[in-house]
Amino acid sequence: MTTALVTGASAGIGRAFAEALAARGDDLVLVARDVDRLDSLAGDLVARHGIRCEVLGADLVSDEGRDATAARLDDAAAPVDVLVNNAGMGTFGRFAESDVDAETLEIELNVVALVRLTHSALGAMSARGRGAIVNISSVAGYQPAPSCATYAATKAFVNSFTHSVHEEARRVGVHVMLVCPGYTHTEFHARAGLGTTGLPELLWQTADTVVATALHDLDRGRSVSVPGALNRVVSAASSVTPAIVSRRVAGLVVRRT
Repeated sequence: MTTALVTGASAGIGRAFAEALAARGDDLVLVARDVDRLDSLAGDLVARHGIRCEVLGADLVSDEGRDATAARLDDAAAPVDVLVNNAGMGTFGRFAESDVDAETLEIELNVVALVRLTHSALGAMSARGRGAIVNISSVAGYQPAPSCATYAATKAFVNSFTHSVHEEARRVGVHVMLVCPGYTHTEFHARAGLGTTGLPELLWQTADTVVATALHDLDRGRSVSVPGALNRVVSAASSVTPAIVSRRVAGLVVRRT
């Protein structure tokens, strides 16, 4: 029996991961701040799929929340086989006019929490010689993003970090995979202050589609999953496009939202 721990499981891509993993028969540890939402989701998944489901209320921007989640990953008596590092946030607007405390919290969640939990999971999994870590990034990590400067920078970190850890971890039997969605219909954009007006529907995916692609790629041992043909083209092109071009194009797209 496989146990998966999913952060940011109360909504969006995290919730879709929880639902898809439960449908596969995996037991779950659901992590988020909103315990009421987690309790409701856990009850539904247990009733529909007959799995075991733990709820861990934790705010991953805090040391206490990170420590509690890391301790669960370290628990040898109830090992976690799959970690989905999904929890994240975004901010929108000109950096000079932003709330620097919010920008700092974004780094704490998108980078510090992910690094801490990856470290805990990798240590425990390496000792067993098996396991998988899935780090959720974004196509925004492939290029600068004016008006989302901190968000894109944190995702660029996640991209580079995950590639490096993937290479280290494969020697000890642990598979580390990067997932880079594009525009996805979740609560994320509303919370970040981003709208959707002006962007055609063909640019958007559902959370279920993102997760289905990610799990398909995970099962096949891939190191990177970029859901959607258009997103794959964008990420590949961004990797070879000069920054002066990619940042201006990204700025035009963001201003349309």
